[in-house]
Amino acid sequence: SQSPGVLESENSLDLLDIMGNFSYDDNVTFLDYGAAPCHNQYCPVFQRVAPPFLAVTCAAAALGTGALLVALAKRPHAWGWPQSRALVAQLAAAMGLFAAVLPAVAVGAGQGWRLGGGLCRVTHLLWHWSLFAQGLLLGSGCCCGSVWCRWDPRSRRLAVATWAGALVLATPAALTSGTAAAPEVSCLRRSVDVLSPLYLLHLGLCLGLFLLLPAGLLVAVLAAPRLRAGWEPGAGASWLFFALWVPYGVGLAVDFLLRAQLLQPTCGTFERFDYALGLSEGLGVLHCCLGPAALLAARLC
Repeated sequence: SQSPGVLESENSLDLLDIMGNFSYDDNVTFLDYGAAPCHNQYCPVFQRVAPPFLAVTCAAAALGTGALLVALAKRPHAWGWPQSRALVAQLAAAMGLFAAVLPAVAVGAGQGWRLGGGLCRVTHLLWHWSLFAQGLLLGSGCCCGSVWCRWDPRSRRLAVATWAGALVLATPAALTSGTAAAPEVSCLRRSVDVLSPLYLLHLGLCLGLFLLLPAGLLVAVLAAPRLRAGWEPGAGASWLFFALWVPYGVGLAVDFLLRAQLLQPTCGTFERFDYALGLSEGLGVLHCCLGPAALLAARLC
């Protein structure tokens, strides 16, 4: 999230003009069509709440992922179709990669980003790499899960293609991020214009992961009887990933419409939307600690 910046004016300013120059993540004070000032107080709240939330989530994710890996090692024959051991191990690795990024994000949110623009981009690259890897793994497990039943050359090729493809899909996230010098240096998720081709590519990939992929998998599972094995308890737990990230996907779509001025923002929208977007992203972050617990619980049931 961007650090707070303040815009002050004694004149009546048009809301859309201001929205075109400032991010919703800014703490901006302005006059709404000559009426009462609008105040976005999201950034101070984020900087106060995010570090402890991310720290607790990271600790819980480390414990859950560790327990899941121990279960995979101790009971290798307990994992079969549709939740094969190879697939679950890779999901655990992807969730662990996501959790490993959280300490840097927590420190950056609480004290300002001091690691430089390069490491800011690396952080966003790893964050999205883990998310795309999980999405592709879940998609392959739902549509061609029998491939993961054995760790043979075929499944190894699929694993390499999945992780390499996820890295390629995550690259625009790194290229569109950066740092900004405000009262405190901050690591920004978007450092380019909202209508730039690179950001539109990144946005399209995120919406594909968070909205189109789960919708497509749901239709495929309902339409093809052989894929309905994915609704068994062991595989149904993996759908938790999509359930937690769908609200954030919707939030990203609305955020783009507001930033591109395709929706008419109001003072109330300006003041409250960041909270809704932040809460939806926080909900998605919980997947790295709830996912291992759900997979373990499904296997024990």
